[in-house]
Amino acid sequence: MQFKHPEILYALFALIIPVIVHLFQLRKFKKQAFTNVAFLKKVKLQTRKSSQLKKWLILLSRLCLLTAIIIAFAQPYTSKSNALNKPLETVIYLDNSYSMQAKGKQGELFKRAVQDLISQSSNSNNVSVFTNNATFKNTTINGVKKELLQLDYTNNQLSYEAAYLKGEKLFNNSENSIKNFIFISDFQLKDDLFKPKPNDNIAFKAVQLIPESTNNLIIDSLYISKETPSLIELTALVNSNNSNADLIPVSLFNNNKLIAKTSVNLNEANTAVFSINKSNNLQGKISIDDTSLQFDNTLYFNINTSKKINVLAVAETDSNFLKRIFSKDEFNLTITNLERLNYSDIESQHLIILNEIESLPTPLINSINTFTQNGGHVILIPNKTGQLATYNSLLAPYGTKLTKLLSAEKRITTINYDHPTFLNVFNNKVDNFQYPKVNSFYNVTGNRFSSILKYEDDSPFLAQNGTLYLFTSPINLQNSTFQNSPLIVPTLYNIGTQSLKTPPLYNNLDVLTTFDVPISLNQDDVLTLELNDKKYIPQQQSYANKVTLTTNNYLTLAGVYNVVHNNKTIQQISYNSLREESQLTYQDLTVFEDLKTYNSVPKVLSDIKSETNINELWKWFVIFAMAFVLIEMLLLKYLK
Repeated sequence: MQFKHPEILYALFALIIPVIVHLFQLRKFKKQAFTNVAFLKKVKLQTRKSSQLKKWLILLSRLCLLTAIIIAFAQPYTSKSNALNKPLETVIYLDNSYSMQAKGKQGELFKRAVQDLISQSSNSNNVSVFTNNATFKNTTINGVKKELLQLDYTNNQLSYEAAYLKGEKLFNNSENSIKNFIFISDFQLKDDLFKPKPNDNIAFKAVQLIPESTNNLIIDSLYISKETPSLIELTALVNSNNSNADLIPVSLFNNNKLIAKTSVNLNEANTAVFSINKSNNLQGKISIDDTSLQFDNTLYFNINTSKKINVLAVAETDSNFLKRIFSKDEFNLTITNLERLNYSDIESQHLIILNEIESLPTPLINSINTFTQNGGHVILIPNKTGQLATYNSLLAPYGTKLTKLLSAEKRITTINYDHPTFLNVFNNKVDNFQYPKVNSFYNVTGNRFSSILKYEDDSPFLAQNGTLYLFTSPINLQNSTFQNSPLIVPTLYNIGTQSLKTPPLYNNLDVLTTFDVPISLNQDDVLTLELNDKKYIPQQQSYANKVTLTTNNYLTLAGVYNVVHNNKTIQQISYNSLREESQLTYQDLTVFEDLKTYNSVPKVLSDIKSETNINELWKWFVIFAMAFVLIEMLLLKYLK
């Protein structure tokens, strides 16, 4: 029991006064002589005993009366916490990630949590509510009722640690308050596990909402498995965490028009294969029917009209091997010598190969520098008798320099598998193959390049700095076996395809994505990404013959976006949500001994209400005082 005015209890010391008066009262009995002395002595003894008993009872009732009145004025109350003199702060985290679409007994977990908050919370309490993509600070549930009902799911989920730190910052710095942090989530099992952090000033309450069923069908990914001049074979991976999954129908749409349908028996295989005709443009999606999570039932993709990559080879040696690599269906390859080079053609290229030119003229060096500054890619292959001064003039802006030619045999033994040039080229690392070799090579100085291929002494054979690729040795057949090596095809082909980075079948939301659009823009023109009635202006950098677009987490909707310039669609690009939340597995929070957990929002709100509820007791002590008055009256009237 606690008191609102505990200082009034000092008045209880005054109760000693009536006790003292009672004990030291000065009333005396007068002696009276009678004939039967023995009988009168007995009557006198009995009268004194009964009188003393009556006075003690009356004193006790009056003391209780005064005590009850004093305690009533002190206003006693009971509470699980000292909530009377402390303000109440409540911060609520609502997880609106895609996994909260799963259905519980009363519908989708997130929607049910919002309804419970609105119906169960007190409209007068000050709260702060935040989700993965919205924050409502120092308000009431009734004040943000409309906003809460309009909240939707998002692919951009905060990590558990980030959500906890954000919730902590929403509290006031004052220590003279009762702080409750309600963390509402399904606590899905992920790489960043939930780990509660003890805080003596904050009462952390975890509400784990788990669906009734954890079965879920997923369109995991899509890729081109085979391509011919007239057909494209698409393969979609369909997964399920239900071992008893039946035959699953899978549909393929082009611009919302059904063009193909198949089925997958997950007990036998998990791939759905579609063969479609090559068309100028395909705005596709693959979908399945599943009542669990909705976000992973559809996968958007697109196939744009193929744009050929312009490759210009300036050579003073045989360059026919380039024709085998840069085929006509993907590249516009032009091979010329230095004398016939038209400098005006340089700015329209995407990749320029300087193949063993003995001396680079100054106009060519200046044109190449301007070309690379505008995003163009260059491959420099030195000549055995080349003039190093002209090579180094081209390499100077890159902090790289070639030194004297050394005549010695060296093997090319090291592949940088992590380099983007060899991304997805090798299924595993190759430890034993016929290493290509060179008979002479240049030493290279500088530390601003990354090595793609290395010699056996760990010096670079092929180095990269930005959009410049440098071979440190001539690769003609007299000096090297590199042209006959299997390495030459993925090396030069991938450098060529990366010079114009076309969008893949689809990208993932909330992942940094960069791609090129082959278009020339005026100075103030911009490209926009459009989906339905929404428009976005992505980060973009304009070059002479292309525009590089970069997207990050500001795109929130999955779908096929149009790349638009002056109300004209140039091409499409597709985005899908990550499938990380498709696996409905959850953490066991009972392993945390000091963590208080709940399985519903009403329970945690009821618990907080009971902890902060104040039961005032002063009325009971007024009733006790009245009862003691009545007891005293009865004692005076009936006790003889």
